[in-house]
Amino acid sequence: MQIIEERDNWQKKYDNWNRSHGAVDEIDKSYRLVKNTHAPFTPAHRALSMTNLALVSSAGAYIDGTDSFDVKLPGGDVTFREIPSDIDPADLKFSARGYDPVYVSQDFNVQLPLKRLFEFEANRIIGQLNSTFWSFCGFIPDAGRLVEEMLPKLVERLHRYEVQNALFIPASRLCHQSTALAARAVEQSGIATMMLAVDREVAEATRPPRAGLYRGQIGSVAGRPNWPEHQRRVLDEALRWIEPMGTPGIRPLVAELESQVEKARGER
Repeated sequence: MQIIEERDNWQKKYDNWNRSHGAVDEIDKSYRLVKNTHAPFTPAHRALSMTNLALVSSAGAYIDGTDSFDVKLPGGDVTFREIPSDIDPADLKFSARGYDPVYVSQDFNVQLPLKRLFEFEANRIIGQLNSTFWSFCGFIPDAGRLVEEMLPKLVERLHRYEVQNALFIPASRLCHQSTALAARAVEQSGIATMMLAVDREVAEATRPPRAGLYRGQIGSVAGRPNWPEHQRRVLDEALRWIEPMGTPGIRPLVAELESQVEKARGER
């Protein structure tokens, strides 16, 4: 199965768009999203409580003092960083393109929920969080280069660490396309994936194998800042869908509805 279906047709549309737009920090309706009609699917081979979970974030995180992502490249930066999962958050910086970094500056867990996932490991919700996580800057209009240059290398690294499941978290609207394509590549290689999503249109167009969709905020996709319980609800519900899902699909999460009720009661 192709990561980008009808790749040649999409590439022509992208090339036409690129000639007139060049370097931009936002995409509008003139940008042609990748549109897929099918999704690869790998059944989960282990219970969530026994799995080695990988985190892949498109928020552009990098270690302070190392090279940042190039946010001025017209087609996007198609490199990624491999970062220790136990890193001190104070040592992380973000190359934000396509999303407002205000939320991640308040609470890095909204895009890089390392603290929440280590809590899940301690509580045996997951077997373990992989010792490294993967970060890239997901504002990549040139999806063809993403598929050709970055994704084979990313897939190889996840297999090198013997990852069983992978959680993908986009940051921007265009990040939803990039992370969905990455999830398709990883799923096709035999690793079950889950992607969080707050942009229905892009998720439905690109078709990740599994996605947990809720009415969240761009730039704060893994839950609301400084609200750990909301973050736990979003992540827990999405991750628990990996094993029982028998076919590809986008599942609505009830975490947002629960949080609205809680707020209305004055409990938040």
